[in-house]
Amino acid sequence: MNRNHNLQGRKYYLVHELAMLLEALKSPFVNTTPLNDHSLKYYPLHLRPPELSASGVSIERKKRDNSNVGAEKSSSTITCSVSPDPWSLSNGNKPKPKSKNPKNPLSDDNARRIIKAKARYLSVLRRNQGSRALTPRWIKRSPEQMVQYLEDDRNGHLYGRHVVAAIQRVRSLSGLPDGSYDMRQVMASFVTKLTFREMCTVLKEQKNWRQVRDFLAWMKLQLSYRPSVIVYTLVLRTYGQTGKIKLAEQTFLEMLEAGCEPDEVACGTMLCAYAKWGRHKPMLSFFSAVQERGIVLSVAVYNFMLSSLQKKSFHPSVIEIWRQMVASGIMPNQFTYTVVISSLVKTGLTEEAFKTFKEMKTMRCVPEEVTYSLLITESSKKGVQEEALRLYQDMRQQKIVPSNFTCASLLSLYYKNGNYSKALSLFSEMERYNVVADEVIYGLLIRIYGKLGLYDDAVATFEEIEKLGLLSDDKTYITMTQVHLNARNCEKALDVMEQMRSRKVGFSRFAYIVLLQCYVMKEDVQAAELTLQALSETGFPDCSSCTSMLSLYIKLGLTNKAKDFITQIRKERVKFDKVLLKTVIKVYCKENMTSDVEQMIQELSTNGLCEDDRFIQTVSMVIRGDFTRLEADSDPLDQTGAMAYELLLTLYMATETASKMEETLKLLLKTANGLLVASQLVNNFIKEGLTSAAESLFDLLLKLDCKPEISTCRSMIYLYGKQNQLERAKQVFAAVVDAPAARKHLYNSMIDVFVKFANVDVAYLFYKEENKKGHDIGDVAISMLVNALTSCGKHREAGNVINDCFCKDMELDVVAYNTFIKAMLDAGRLNFAASIYERMLTNDVAPSIQTINTMITVHGRSRDLDKAIEMFNTARVKGVALDEKAYTNLICYYGKAGRSAEATILFNQMQEEGIKPGQVSYNIMMNVYASGGSYKEAAQLFCSMQRDGCSPDSFTYLALVRAYAASHKYMEAEEAISLMEKRGISPSCAHYNLLLSAFAKAGLVGEVERVYKLLIRSGLTPDVGCYQTMLRVYLDYGYVEKGISLFESISVKPDRFIMSAAVHLYRSAGLALEAEGVLSCMNSLGIPFLKNLGIGIGIGLKIKVAD
Repeated sequence: MNRNHNLQGRKYYLVHELAMLLEALKSPFVNTTPLNDHSLKYYPLHLRPPELSASGVSIERKKRDNSNVGAEKSSSTITCSVSPDPWSLSNGNKPKPKSKNPKNPLSDDNARRIIKAKARYLSVLRRNQGSRALTPRWIKRSPEQMVQYLEDDRNGHLYGRHVVAAIQRVRSLSGLPDGSYDMRQVMASFVTKLTFREMCTVLKEQKNWRQVRDFLAWMKLQLSYRPSVIVYTLVLRTYGQTGKIKLAEQTFLEMLEAGCEPDEVACGTMLCAYAKWGRHKPMLSFFSAVQERGIVLSVAVYNFMLSSLQKKSFHPSVIEIWRQMVASGIMPNQFTYTVVISSLVKTGLTEEAFKTFKEMKTMRCVPEEVTYSLLITESSKKGVQEEALRLYQDMRQQKIVPSNFTCASLLSLYYKNGNYSKALSLFSEMERYNVVADEVIYGLLIRIYGKLGLYDDAVATFEEIEKLGLLSDDKTYITMTQVHLNARNCEKALDVMEQMRSRKVGFSRFAYIVLLQCYVMKEDVQAAELTLQALSETGFPDCSSCTSMLSLYIKLGLTNKAKDFITQIRKERVKFDKVLLKTVIKVYCKENMTSDVEQMIQELSTNGLCEDDRFIQTVSMVIRGDFTRLEADSDPLDQTGAMAYELLLTLYMATETASKMEETLKLLLKTANGLLVASQLVNNFIKEGLTSAAESLFDLLLKLDCKPEISTCRSMIYLYGKQNQLERAKQVFAAVVDAPAARKHLYNSMIDVFVKFANVDVAYLFYKEENKKGHDIGDVAISMLVNALTSCGKHREAGNVINDCFCKDMELDVVAYNTFIKAMLDAGRLNFAASIYERMLTNDVAPSIQTINTMITVHGRSRDLDKAIEMFNTARVKGVALDEKAYTNLICYYGKAGRSAEATILFNQMQEEGIKPGQVSYNIMMNVYASGGSYKEAAQLFCSMQRDGCSPDSFTYLALVRAYAASHKYMEAEEAISLMEKRGISPSCAHYNLLLSAFAKAGLVGEVERVYKLLIRSGLTPDVGCYQTMLRVYLDYGYVEKGISLFESISVKPDRFIMSAAVHLYRSAGLALEAEGVLSCMNSLGIPFLKNLGIGIGIGLKIKVAD
């Protein structure tokens, strides 16, 4: 009875669902057909047999008779009223085999049937929705579960209908003022309807802390409520998310009073609340209490605390919690390591940071880019380049793209270590990986270009920063200004500083220092003094600025201003550095103020106003004549001692106290490195333009039988060469040439001096004299001599020098071989050049890229393209990095051989290798297309060139006009000339002559004359080529009078063709006298006459005389 009663109740709840399904089966998406069995036609849906197939195929039904022991088989074939969609694809699933152990049938088969029928109905409705249709997940439920499911009206919802209604009811209170409602009245309809778990669900789904507070109070009044840590944890979470820390603390205390022992989730929630809102003191206190209770927190809670502490730069606390975490046995994850390593680095615990990093990798946690960046930056600061590069390579192996900060750190490291090539390669790598450079990186790149002397590249980079809108920092302006100053271009440096001022970028103290250097270089005293005054407002000028001003005063002879400025410096008690002290002593020496020097030295020594006390004490002792302590010191001088002696020698040199100078020099030479210090002083005198002081000190060293350093001897040789005192240069050479180590360096200097300041014949004569003596002047000097002889057109003498080297079997480097090959190439001795290359390979000297380029030219000029290609491929096989010139060279010779297809392939290969074609490469490729008449390809390349940011020049347009003219595209050729005029490039006679020749070959005489008039109107004077073309047209088409008129108007020196054409034209016109006159002139000039020229050939006539 009970069971029947339940079944009747369940059927009652399914009536509404059944009606919906019956209505759905009438949908137009379903194709209905009558049943085969008449007895089933009006069979009610809920009473139909459950074995009825939904797939529309006939099946066999088995019935089990419970009253009999045996089984009776019967079957009936039926057709389903629902047919499948003919446009749907099969799902490919095989029919499920019958189970050996079938499940027990449900208590009511109709319940399962209804679920399946609804699934089919929804499937039909979704058919036209496409592949994105959402398919509900069907689960098997018992009939009792199904009744509860329908009663709750969940229908796919996460919670039941009454739970959702409760959630929405409580949430609706968020818009009401606090205290304007009574939660007991609001939730009156839900009393006894919500279980404890459902009340927790309603509490969890609330967002507003007031509703959480009020609903918790209501929960406590319900019979199903029981104090639980889960409830309090949910409340703590909401209070923590909304920043109600006091309420959270009160709730936590209430939880303890209620007898609920807090677990790791509740404690973690409380800690996360403290961490989120920056309550670090109570967080650390609470954390200590949690540790005492032995509660093990999750790694997520630790990460939350560590991250919060690190954001406020509480790095010691981060490290302390990290150590406690490790001690507790909590396994850190990637985020934990990232935060901890950052704090270790920022605290200065570098070794522990690297140790933690290694542990991180051991745990197979992939470090983030920020971790690599921090460690690379730290290694860069300490100058450990190997470690920084190792980290960078490791990062690249992990396929992590470096950030701007990482690249800036590496670029700064390369810059400090002077490894500029790696810095530029890193910048190229940034472009390859699409790492966008910021202003800092561009600023470092400008510095690097400045150090390398790549002035144009630095300027282009600065302009690029400006175009990108990244120019905002004063450091970038100052960097560009310093590059201009290093290039001795003070005007552009001042332009940059003025640009900085106009854009209202604030001037720092350093900016004023650099601006002062600009005015000092410009020798603008008034502007320099104003800048110095502005600098003084930020504090008294530094030593370098004071030195710059004093140098300016000395250079312009403003001694009084210099002395006044020195007085001001001493009054302000500026702490002198060595350079400033040296400059001040120069001023006093120039005015013969020895007593002032001694007084100042004593003042600096007494008051401690010098950066190096030992330095000033050394100077003071020598001035006082206290040589006893110095004589006992024979150890090598450090920079301080060397500078002290340099100042004293400068002082005595200026005051012409020869005895003291010699005495001081002897004392200096007794030290281990005294000769080196004296030699450097000579070099300094030469750099500062004190040539007489340099000569005096150098002569005194030779007098004391001391041979100065090689660099000093070379400097003196160059000094005498500039002064055109070649005999004095030879004397210096003869005095120090005995030293074997110095000989080759001195030969280099002598050859260089003779070439630059005398003439190459003197250098060649010097070589022959030394060669007769059997001296080896070295491969560098030989290269310089051969290069100089070749430049002057003395190819025979250059060949003699090369043969002498080969006869002596001299050991040569790759530079010497390159010079020899280039010399013979310029001389036209191509076979000799090739034999030099073979000798180079025989002697196991590896060719460089310059060698490859030169040899491609050698074989190209020999018209041996196969060998040129072989040379190019050999370089590839040997791993020689081919440059743009090598590719362009071979492309040029492909074009000359008429092999434009191969030239195109090579040009594309060059770009695939990452070599960006320059203007020369584009012009050569354009000429290749022009020679083959490929005007379409030339036009496409012209557009590509402009897209790549390469501006066409006159030669580019010349090639484009040639391509159009060769393809009879006269209009396009003329438009190309007009285009170049619009872009500010003036056409030359060569451009017009191509158009003239094209029209002439086509027999368009009128067009030829029109273009010639355009040439005249453009302001150009026709050259010989234009006159030749015009005369050829008049000859071929019989325009005798026009030809004679043109000849008589020629203003340039005529050549053989023009004069021969004139003779033929005069004879054709019957002007024999004029013809003889031109012929006589040709004979007197030794110009042979062209007899085979004919008139009227272009129109099929032998002679035609114009009317």
